[in-house]
Amino acid sequence: MTEFSNVTVNQEANFYFDGKVTSRTLTFSDGSVKTLGIMMPGDYEFGTAQYEVMDITKGELDVKLPDSTEWMSIKGGETFEIEANKKFQVKVKEITDYCCSYLDK
Repeated sequence: MTEFSNVTVNQEANFYFDGKVTSRTLTFSDGSVKTLGIMMPGDYEFGTAQYEVMDITKGELDVKLPDSTEWMSIKGGETFEIEANKKFQVKVKEITDYCCSYLDK
């Protein structure tokens, strides 16, 4: 999906890691939430509160998922998922555009 309809966009951006990762929150009419963001090259660790589906729309990164010792390479057009209340690491290789969906699973 390249565009969304019938959403409310939170005007204020979310900033992480000294502004190297940013996002904006979208709320859909059914109450579901997504964030659209950009990650600059660097190494980051994130924590989840809900189940997350991370769609990489453009760019490239390596991700180490919870309970894994292996890094996976992810490029634009690919997706990875993280369970709730977990931590995961990313090594962003180039400016990366993403869409994160938050699910109750």
